[in-house]
Amino acid sequence: MNVSAFPTIDVKALGKVGVLFGGRSAERDVSIMSGSGVLAALQSKGVDAHAFDPGQRSIAELAAEKFDRVFIALHGRFGEDGSLQGALEQLNIPYTGSGVMACAIGMDKIYTKMIWLMKGLPTPRYASLTETTDLAAVVADLGLPLIVKPPHEGSTIGITKVRAADELKAAYELAAGFDDIVLAEEFVTGREFTVAVLGRGVNARALPIVEIVAPDGNYDYQNKYFNDDTEYFCPAVLDAATNAEMERLAVEAFRALDCEGWGRVDILLRERDNKPFLIEVNTSPGMTSHSLVPMAARATGMSYEDLCVEIVASARLKLTKPSKLTKE
Repeated sequence: MNVSAFPTIDVKALGKVGVLFGGRSAERDVSIMSGSGVLAALQSKGVDAHAFDPGQRSIAELAAEKFDRVFIALHGRFGEDGSLQGALEQLNIPYTGSGVMACAIGMDKIYTKMIWLMKGLPTPRYASLTETTDLAAVVADLGLPLIVKPPHEGSTIGITKVRAADELKAAYELAAGFDDIVLAEEFVTGREFTVAVLGRGVNARALPIVEIVAPDGNYDYQNKYFNDDTEYFCPAVLDAATNAEMERLAVEAFRALDCEGWGRVDILLRERDNKPFLIEVNTSPGMTSHSLVPMAARATGMSYEDLCVEIVASARLKLTKPSKLTKE
């Protein structure tokens, strides 16, 4: 894929664009970094783009701005979970990324895994934990180590790697501070990758795969957004067959949830047999200086600024307009 594969976009035809960032989730700080970058990029390309923070301003104020479309650079709850998407549908404002249902499911890592498994897509075994769960039975079933995380958070917030059975209770309690139900997932030892996907339906396509090599294998919040010690390799060094299979899986995983516009699918490649496992989908990925979708786009020759324009040009309303009812 190269830049010439993308059509020229008339930025003036995009109209007045709102860049939504900030918000009220635990990922507010990351969203501010993402949105600030997107806003500057769009403005540099001549787009009539304006900042809007739903964490500080109301839906009524959003309607009053009369945006022709919006770029959603919000992460986490109230921005990536379908709630804002539903409000935008009601306000008749086209928006970037996936629709209400895809965002709601993609935000819930447990429901995401359920759908992938129903579709026959590979993802690590898991258990849903509540305060009444027999934790010893979970360890006996899934083995150790385990990854424990709140299913509705991102940016590695509330996540713990459990290496011993007596650590599971504390890991559960940490994650339960964010969610009523907690995800415990079989730990897959291997290489870590992410695949950016652009487009929708049959036109969805994978960008070059990124491999993530974090210090001591710990791709946590600090290493993800602030440290320069994490290494990224894009395009990832993979044999042709494995690369093709991972791209295929990422696009299938994206389509399985009815995602569109843009997103990112995280994949682990198991060390012992090079089998890929889907971990999660991100329907509103980061757009910071350390973020992975811009990195993948650069590998195709697409600049950060052009990527932002490509994404905002794809903004649309997703819900089908109801047909007019007629009386017999």
